[in-house]
Amino acid sequence: MEESATIAMTRKSRELKAEGKDVISLSLGEPDFHTPEFIKDAASEAMRNNFTMYTPVPGYDDLRAAISEKFKRDNGLNYPPSQIVVSTGAKQSIANVVLSVVGKDDEVIIPAPYWVSYIEIVKVAEGIPVIVSAGIETDFKITPAQLEAAITPRTKMLIFSTPCNPTGSVYSREELRGLANVLKKYPHIVAISDEIYEHINFNSKHESLAQFDEIFDQVVTINGVSKAWAMTGWRLGYIGASKQIADACTKVQGQFTSGTCSITQKAAIAAMKADPIVLKDMIAAFARRRTLVLDALNTIEGVRANEPQGAFYVFPDVSYFYGKSYLGRKINDGTDLCMYLLEEGLVALVSGEAFGSPECIRISYAASEETLTEAMRRIKSALEKLV
Repeated sequence: MEESATIAMTRKSRELKAEGKDVISLSLGEPDFHTPEFIKDAASEAMRNNFTMYTPVPGYDDLRAAISEKFKRDNGLNYPPSQIVVSTGAKQSIANVVLSVVGKDDEVIIPAPYWVSYIEIVKVAEGIPVIVSAGIETDFKITPAQLEAAITPRTKMLIFSTPCNPTGSVYSREELRGLANVLKKYPHIVAISDEIYEHINFNSKHESLAQFDEIFDQVVTINGVSKAWAMTGWRLGYIGASKQIADACTKVQGQFTSGTCSITQKAAIAAMKADPIVLKDMIAAFARRRTLVLDALNTIEGVRANEPQGAFYVFPDVSYFYGKSYLGRKINDGTDLCMYLLEEGLVALVSGEAFGSPECIRISYAASEETLTEAMRRIKSALEKLV
């Protein structure tokens, strides 16, 4: 198993900071906003009311009921509470599903660019990742034809995200309809739709893959509270799935961690019941930051960037700089470039190699506009030194 590249780069930047270096880290996918007060108040009330004991493995009944209502309200999806499993973060939710469904040598289709942990989770289950690549020309989104071409008799699963980490790409309803038309021909394939960035969507209504009735039972919808609700440290994710898969995930989780934190669950009920309109100021701030970063990238010769429609990442193609040098230091690939930008520019980013797209790097704009302005100045200055 490989170490998470995002965590590795964050660790490296922290080491340099400990040495007194003024490092700006844009490597981790963590909102820089604080958890809303009404959610913290719900947590405090839970502690006062002594919700401090072991919890049911799939989550408190009232939380699962709140998630069920959230799915109906926001996504038009009918997952009864019995088909919802609450876990210690969306990452565990994904792992539970993969471990429940994928066996040795089963194939799992993963569109690239992909989130770094998908590959490693599949490897833990002894599955075989099958990578389907999409480039900047198609907004990093795969087509139905690409999906169908990757399917073999051993295909067991598809894993993808919308809005996507690392690209910020958002699949439209029509694009998801195309993927659904393929999946309905193969009812044995389970599709994990990772929708953790659901509410950070700038130009359109979020669309869920499970909305198409003919594949509803094939789809596992992943979500959580980390990104939109700025609750990364609280650790809570959840799934909506068929009863068979939900029961299997409960069994797996029961042997690994049991139920997630009682206080977090009670706080999450407040988040689930809240109108997403309360997030509008945060989303507007992310949109302004996206513009700031894109405007800066567009002034750098050789950088190619599309305009992401969601999440809080830009994923520019920087292959123009591969083969260039500064003071005898040659840049061979994205990893070299990220280390160069860290050591020369004091900005921590993540190489696209970790996401299956070696021609790119990931920039997280989950930072203040002032911080982003300085980071982009440093990046531009460092890149312009390469010849």
